[in-house]
Amino acid sequence: MTDHNQREEEPEIIYIPDEDGNEEEFEVICTFEVDDTEKKYMMVVPVEANEDDSDEVYAFRYEEDENGEDLKLFPIEDEEEWKIVEETFNTLVAESEDGQL
Repeated sequence: MTDHNQREEEPEIIYIPDEDGNEEEFEVICTFEVDDTEKKYMMVVPVEANEDDSDEVYAFRYEEDENGEDLKLFPIEDEEEWKIVEETFNTLVAESEDGQL
């Protein structure tokens, strides 16, 4: 039996600066593109969550450079955009729970 069959996939970790400039560690739980807009979104959770934000999921619109190396995150501030992102994320979670992903 090979070792890689027993290992789970490594989580993707990104670092996002807080308002004081300190980098906080987040795990990417999913990324998706909204077909109508072709915008890309990322859902992340804090790696070191305290009791206050243990269930907190953060959403960002993101863009990558042509090499896929430079990642730029943008907060979702528009209510309509937020509704689309939330609906898409909830659909993905439901499909995942049904074993369809």
